[in-house]
Amino acid sequence: MAHLLGVESVRATVGPRILLDDVNLGIEDGDRIGVLGPNGAGKSTLLALLAGTREPDSGRVTRAGDARAALLSQSDRFAPEATVRTAVHGAAPEHAWASDPAVRDIHAGLLADLDLDAPVSSLSGGQRRRVALAAVLTADADLVILDEPTNHLDVEGVDWLARHLSARFSRRRDAGALVTVTHDRWFLDAVCNHVWEVVPGVDPGGNRPQIPGRVETYDGGYAAYVLARAERARLAATAAAKRENLLRKELAWLRRGAPARTSKPRFRIDAAEALIADVPPPRDTVELAAMATARLGKKVIDLEDVSVDYPDPAAPTGRREVLRRVTWRLAPGERVGVVGVNGAGKTTLLRLLEGALAPTHGRVVRGQTVAVATLTQTTHELDPLAEMRVVDAVAMVGERTLVGGKELTAAQLVERLGFTRSRAWTRVGEISGGERRRLQLLRLLMGEPNVLLLDEPTNDLDTDTLAAIEDLLDSFPGTLVVVSHDRYLLERVTDHQVALLGDGTIRDLPGGVEQYLQLRREASDAAQAAARQSHSAPEASARGGAALHAARKELARVERRLEKTTARIDELNRHMEQASAQVDVEQLTELGRQLARAEAEREELEAQWLQAAEAAEY
Repeated sequence: MAHLLGVESVRATVGPRILLDDVNLGIEDGDRIGVLGPNGAGKSTLLALLAGTREPDSGRVTRAGDARAALLSQSDRFAPEATVRTAVHGAAPEHAWASDPAVRDIHAGLLADLDLDAPVSSLSGGQRRRVALAAVLTADADLVILDEPTNHLDVEGVDWLARHLSARFSRRRDAGALVTVTHDRWFLDAVCNHVWEVVPGVDPGGNRPQIPGRVETYDGGYAAYVLARAERARLAATAAAKRENLLRKELAWLRRGAPARTSKPRFRIDAAEALIADVPPPRDTVELAAMATARLGKKVIDLEDVSVDYPDPAAPTGRREVLRRVTWRLAPGERVGVVGVNGAGKTTLLRLLEGALAPTHGRVVRGQTVAVATLTQTTHELDPLAEMRVVDAVAMVGERTLVGGKELTAAQLVERLGFTRSRAWTRVGEISGGERRRLQLLRLLMGEPNVLLLDEPTNDLDTDTLAAIEDLLDSFPGTLVVVSHDRYLLERVTDHQVALLGDGTIRDLPGGVEQYLQLRREASDAAQAAARQSHSAPEASARGGAALHAARKELARVERRLEKTTARIDELNRHMEQASAQVDVEQLTELGRQLARAEAEREELEAQWLQAAEAAEY
């Protein structure tokens, strides 16, 4: 494989802080590298060094021959007059790029819903991000560098991007290489064959020397990285234990002798100092502990025949229906993940469950003991607390709480959530995006909810914090609803998933996220086939008696299945009433899942019945 880029003894500083030092790395053709690390460790700085948009303070970055790099930064900058077309392709004529299959794939994956002549300034933040990503992917570059490319992409978009990058950066000669910063662990496993971890430096203060940050390298994707890092941690712990024993002996020797003695042989002092000189900087550890949670009764939250619509001038009726006649019941202890296309109503669904939105039709029934907490997509709720200290922002929700049978203060909890003592007394307005997310979650947990609604909880969080949150959610005894494009998180913390496909219904997904992606691919293929038929196919000829007979036979078959499914739903409802009377939580949970599957099956059969009825009357 051809060598593309080398990093030799590089140092990068920010003001007086040594961000990275003595970094040595290499990139070869076919490398697909994922970059991990906590917020503020220097990941974006490392990408800028690789892309050549920043020069190192010492050391050098070398590129092979005329190797070209394209960088997707976290901030999207476009010319004021740019359209989608010019932002992606510049002044290149359409025939120059439209004939390229790879470019057509990028248009289909990222720009299908956008007008190429629309001004970029008129687009939403998520649309602008997709335009910027498309511009980088279509650029003529040997090294593609992406900083958080999955931000603003839904599950379907992340799946497309993973397939596109894996196909492009194969191990064949001259394939080029990929370097990406991302906290999406499924994406890391699907795409990357190497992981670089940026370990942050430590400034101990007190005129003591800084311990600069460094980059550790691992072979394989995220799963291999986790295993290798665990093994490194075990070896480091063994070495630390040996070092501690030696240090204890040296310090004991230094303390021996007469009290009046004021000096020791210099070589013994040097030996003691050498033992602690190479101690690696500690990682930013996070411990999230399960807190006391109010007991849930037999009823949690039920949506009964619920519809929600919004004013929409573009709709034929002047209103757009997001949910249509939905009946959905959350059982005690149920853990459900929600996926869906943008605009399908995922956030609307959470607002209904939270009680922040009233349905246009139907009703939302909640149990008497239900205590709901919602983690929203943004942290704007912390803006009014900008002048408060982190500890005070937690204490205003609760001074003390019970964790594992032990009462802890707000200050102790903040420290366990990964805030150092100095950061715990920092103003809320001065902490990073990831720290704001941690604080937001901690304030929610201090309220001791028994129903937790999470709307895109992975925003701004590094992989260590995500892993800690998953451990916490594993032990959360209440009902959990997670809306997320993070496939790894959904499959890790929820027992089953449902989909909002944009048709106003909630569909159960026995096959998980993979089934949802398959449904979306089938819908896309069907839409393309219908479009081709409407443009090129002549009117279908009248069918003969045999075809009509077959259609009516299919209609009768679907009607029989509908009758059986409806009877099954009635039977499950009777069993749920009996289980509710006996307060059998386990049976209620299982019956709730069976009922959700049966209702999803009935919805699918009803759609089949409509198609069969139209065919039988053709």
